[in-house]
Amino acid sequence: MLVKGRKVSGRGEAMAAHYAFGPEDDTIIKHRLLTRTTTTRGEPPLKKLQKKFTSFTLEIEKDTDNFSDCERLSKAFLQEMTTFEIPLLKSKAVIDANLREKENFNELKDDINRMILQAQADIEDLKKQLEESKIERQHKEECEAIRRLIAMQPPRSETEKIISELENEIAALEAENTAGSRTLELRKKQFALLLHVVDELQNTIEEEQKNLIEEIRSLTEEHKNGMEDGNGVSEAMAVD
Repeated sequence: MLVKGRKVSGRGEAMAAHYAFGPEDDTIIKHRLLTRTTTTRGEPPLKKLQKKFTSFTLEIEKDTDNFSDCERLSKAFLQEMTTFEIPLLKSKAVIDANLREKENFNELKDDINRMILQAQADIEDLKKQLEESKIERQHKEECEAIRRLIAMQPPRSETEKIISELENEIAALEAENTAGSRTLELRKKQFALLLHVVDELQNTIEEEQKNLIEEIRSLTEEHKNGMEDGNGVSEAMAVD
């Protein structure tokens, strides 16, 4: 696995996924590694080394001339110490490797956290860009709809021509309306005058009819009086 140019081994990934040990577990593991009670079969190496050392010290404390035995036991003790030291060096190398892996894991963890934060920030930026894109797209769709409506309309020159014709028609209608209003007003005045003349004529006719009736009545009375006068003269002549 590569993270920013660093290679993390499978052991480091396993350590990252492994459950952390407690302090008591660490003490037990440390003791077992030192005594190697779980890595070898038979007698533990530390006990074997202790026995070699005890045998060597007991041989030295003897008063007899046992130089060869002391040399033999010292070599056996040194050999056993070398045998015991090699696994310790291996364990130290493993520990150092594990520490390096732990450092790499911590760096990897920090890098992942930074990447997560950066990804979250990028997601927020992308959300904002998405919202802006939606708004921009909506504006474009609205502009396109308006453009289509405008495209469906006739050209401006034709529209201006239609407007001019409509204005001329409106002006003609207004002039015709004005002329009609004047004609109507004139007709009203003429009709009023006609009504007045008719009324005067009717009054005149009624007056003439009254005068004619008065004349006829007067003539009738005169004719009646004349007839009465004629009857009286005839009677007088008859008496005579």
